[in-house]
Amino acid sequence: MIIETHIKQFSSPLYLESGRILEPYQIAYETYGTINSDKSNVILLCHALSGSHHASGTYDGETKAGWWNGLIGDGKAIDTSKFFIISTNVIGSCFGSTSPMSEQYPSSEPYRLKFPVVTIKDMVHAQIQLLSDLGIYHLKAIIGGSMGGMQALQFAVDYPNIADEIISLASTYATRPWTIGFNKVAVEAIRKDPRFMNGHYEKDAFIENGLDGLALGRIAGHISYLSPDSMDNKFGRNYVAKDGLFELFGRYEVERYMEYNTNNFSKIFDPLSYLYIVKAINTFNLTRGYDSLYQAILRIKSKVHLISFDSDYLFFPKEMEHIHNMMKRNGQYSTYINIDSNYGHDAFLVELEKFDYIIKNILED
Repeated sequence: MIIETHIKQFSSPLYLESGRILEPYQIAYETYGTINSDKSNVILLCHALSGSHHASGTYDGETKAGWWNGLIGDGKAIDTSKFFIISTNVIGSCFGSTSPMSEQYPSSEPYRLKFPVVTIKDMVHAQIQLLSDLGIYHLKAIIGGSMGGMQALQFAVDYPNIADEIISLASTYATRPWTIGFNKVAVEAIRKDPRFMNGHYEKDAFIENGLDGLALGRIAGHISYLSPDSMDNKFGRNYVAKDGLFELFGRYEVERYMEYNTNNFSKIFDPLSYLYIVKAINTFNLTRGYDSLYQAILRIKSKVHLISFDSDYLFFPKEMEHIHNMMKRNGQYSTYINIDSNYGHDAFLVELEKFDYIIKNILED
């Protein structure tokens, strides 16, 4: 598999939903495989909240593979011997694309809280600009899970002729109060951490010790990504061996896991980027800009494939099924499957064997 990492600079303005302008800006992206002569084998991947453009393979000197490594590669479901895959980093993320800690031209000072609020629609618009710059005007497929699934659906509505296939996993048509409530925990934990300094911290300030507020908020996120059954299976009621049962701050294994993973996360993910991306997720609504959800969905011309997971308590299966039923009534092409899973929302990242063959069949028609 051929992996290439790029950063594309744009001097032309990016007009945002808010009415503000981002200028200049850049997008980090990776490509896998080889593009064919007529550019008919291109697939666009869209990542979730904590993801990046690094979707597959490993970098030199590193052991951690991309977030969908089991799905992407020669002979895998998204077969890089047949398809050319583009995986982008969304605007606002801290992994190479323009974000709150990028320099605000012409100053060398970071945007920080002067960075404009970006939406899923803005992220999609920026990716359209990238594709156009690459001379790609039509795609074989757009694929994404969670926030990536939101982007895939937004592409389908805003740019009806952009792709043959839209594959959206573990997503929704609009973020509901339940999910916004989970996100609120992270937002407030970050804002009220004294070291956050209302966004006026130095770049890379948390690489060594992380930010406690982000780590605490991420615990709420982890709970929403899993399910009671998956936590039972993974941890049971096991207690940390070196902690005393009758010590006040003695821990169960699930507590130690939450501490370890969230502390590490807070060392690599910029807290301002987290706030901005959470805002984009909270404001996601396919209806915005159209008279109704019905009118928005009616614009879709691609074949849409929806995959949910029955233990997903972040974006419930009935939300994806609602899109499918609406498209079916409209006579539009849509498939829907609810995967039997005990893993929760994160099943789209973990239990690949339960749906990789579905994606393979869709792409190979």
